[in-house]
Amino acid sequence: MELIRRISGIRGIVGKTLNDDVVYNHSKAFSNIQSDGPILIARDTRSHGSDFSRIASDAITSTGRDVIDYKIIPTPTAQFLVDKNQFSGGIVITASHNPIEWNGMKFIDNDGCFLNQTKNTTLFNLADNLTKEKSNSIGKIKIINDGFLDHIKHTINLSVINKERIQNKKIKVVVDAVNGAASYAIPELLNLLNCNVIPLFCSPDGKFPHSPEPLNKNLTILCDSVVQNKADLGIAIDPDGDRLAIIDDKGIPLGEENTLVMASDNILSSGISTKIVTNLSSTMALDVIATKYDSEVIRSMVGEINVVEKMKAVDSKFGGEGNGGVILKESHLGRDAIVGTALILDWLSKKTEKLSVIRSTLPSFFIIKDKINLDDINPDEALKILNKNFKSAKKDNTDGLKLIWNDRWIHIRKSNTEPILRIYSEAKNIADAKTLIDDVKKHL
Repeated sequence: MELIRRISGIRGIVGKTLNDDVVYNHSKAFSNIQSDGPILIARDTRSHGSDFSRIASDAITSTGRDVIDYKIIPTPTAQFLVDKNQFSGGIVITASHNPIEWNGMKFIDNDGCFLNQTKNTTLFNLADNLTKEKSNSIGKIKIINDGFLDHIKHTINLSVINKERIQNKKIKVVVDAVNGAASYAIPELLNLLNCNVIPLFCSPDGKFPHSPEPLNKNLTILCDSVVQNKADLGIAIDPDGDRLAIIDDKGIPLGEENTLVMASDNILSSGISTKIVTNLSSTMALDVIATKYDSEVIRSMVGEINVVEKMKAVDSKFGGEGNGGVILKESHLGRDAIVGTALILDWLSKKTEKLSVIRSTLPSFFIIKDKINLDDINPDEALKILNKNFKSAKKDNTDGLKLIWNDRWIHIRKSNTEPILRIYSEAKNIADAKTLIDDVKKHL
């Protein structure tokens, strides 16, 4: 397996495809392509992150540039801080939802957004061809503790959040932060919103209590805890704090796709006029919500920066991805579980019914998310085969291959974060969604 270098940065298995030299070279290369000013360094809670952060800082200071080290903070907090403080950029040491043996680097440009494809390519090429020259001066390192506080205080004062209404509701919430980077930030946000907080896995020690991706199958302990504590809802965050999944008061997951659906409903029902931008793999429920409020959905390639670039292009105030990633321009242009949490609480604070009742009012579709190991298949050949065999479908080749019918679709694409081919399908019932997956696999 090779180091993964894509639109989402770099990821690898520690000690195998990701090592000290890889971190050093990519950090130095990043410093060399950024404008003047300090660079933020942050990380999630993985045990190897501390050493990688130090190496990244050494590489950056060797170019004569200062480093602001925020230690453990969520990735969206790092993005918010880069933009707010006008830093030259930022590096977050994280492998997001990947298993504990993985780590990686996310690169933030001076506007708080991730590097686009062009700048990523420049970075990767430079990292592969670094010269040994050093700066005549060595930069300094400044350490900041509790850097998440500025972010959450800003979040609760967003124009789309009715802080007082949420506080008066006194919502009871169980939090599974998977002992990741949002372990302090999310509970503190909830405390400021006068919620009754029950922290489940909120010790930022990097010991993931279960598979860290906030998928339904990984959230059984959270589901049980919601029921046992008679909570109004449960929330699950991934290790670097950009993805959010919701559990209702009956202990039933809504599915990470519905995070963006509920947040979209809240934004549009508040009277905000905007197009909703999302990726090709996100649910059709968003189209239903948009139509309800005379809005529309614009779709991009998968990947946060692709959604952000499209949001900029169409002047959208709101967007995100169906993996539980919510993007609100008023805060910053990046997926953010902190902002997502506040938006969901604001949405709930308007309701008189329990979440288990409210969920029945949401558009109902069924998504199946499958994958094939790239060791078993040539992705380019696979897409050619499928293009030939599904003649009745409308085809979108913007990002892999999406086959579209009036009431269902299937999207096949190479992952940005893992060495796999992702296969997502959606239909009005689970049987039809599964049939789509089976039909595609049958041809591969």
